Amino acid sequence: MNHFLDIHTTDVADLRAMLMQAQALKDARAGQPKGALDGDLPLKDHIVALVFEKPSTRTRTSFDVGVRQMGGQTLVLSGAEMQLGHGESIADTARVLSRYVDMIMIRTFDPETLHELAEHATVPVINGLTDASHPCQIMADVMTFEEHRGPITGKKVVWSGDGNNVCSSFLHAAGQLRFDMTFTGPPTLAPDPQAVAFARERGARVTIERDPLVAVQGADLIVTDTWLSMHDPQEARARRHNQLRPYQVNDALMAANENQALFMHCLPAHRDEEATSTVMDGPNSVVFDEAENRLHAQKAIMRWCLGG
Repeated sequence: MNHFLDIHTTDVADLRAMLMQAQALKDARAGQPKGALDGDLPLKDHIVALVFEKPSTRTRTSFDVGVRQMGGQTLVLSGAEMQLGHGESIADTARVLSRYVDMIMIRTFDPETLHELAEHATVPVINGLTDASHPCQIMADVMTFEEHRGPITGKKVVWSGDGNNVCSSFLHAAGQLRFDMTFTGPPTLAPDPQAVAFARERGARVTIERDPLVAVQGADLIVTDTWLSMHDPQEARARRHNQLRPYQVNDALMAANENQALFMHCLPAHRDEEATSTVMDGPNSVVFDEAENRLHAQKAIMRWCLGG
């Protein structure tokens, strides 16, 4: 039994094995109906609990479909239904759920909720997102890059905008998979110092560059994310926009890159805010491949969690 909690706490060889299997699973499904079962069914007779304290489109759909394609069933639970950590302790919830299901995926706010759940669960736990990290997304992102451009090792990734939880997981991946990363964004929204330190300690070159036109020079991949998280108060909108407007990914920014860099956004996107529609729909955009690859990457993660 393996928990998948964060990229920087997972062995590099295991990350590589999951990425290889994700691509193999995708290739094997070419031409099949979307709902067709996989050739082998590692989740046959298994039930996976999908726990959502935060709402979701891609995480819920991709995990639900992935479980079904591998022969299993899902039990979808919302935070409102469970009162996680309020009426019943997280530890007791973990113990109880472990008696009913074979795996737990949780999308939550506080990373401590994730870690306490994993500590007390007797079935694998997967981090579907916390305020601190989003490892499933970055596994899909790395898969997508390598599908289009080959190994990510030694490449340059530029993150433009808010140094949020997704950015942290990208930095974890930089350290584990040995690629370089440049952050361009305002000082008030800097990436997590611990994530930066981890990447640097593992040999990745991490650069902070305030000028986005300079940052993207030599980049192989340019990434951004929404300027407002779903739990940010509405009054933060104007302040965030003022800080982040210089870091919008637009045609001028993409033109400043001489490498025909790929463009990624984990979605949902506020078009013409953090990225323009001309970039989102442009020839270098792989945002919908990236979204699809959540399904394949997470299937590989679930297989690994069960020892596959």
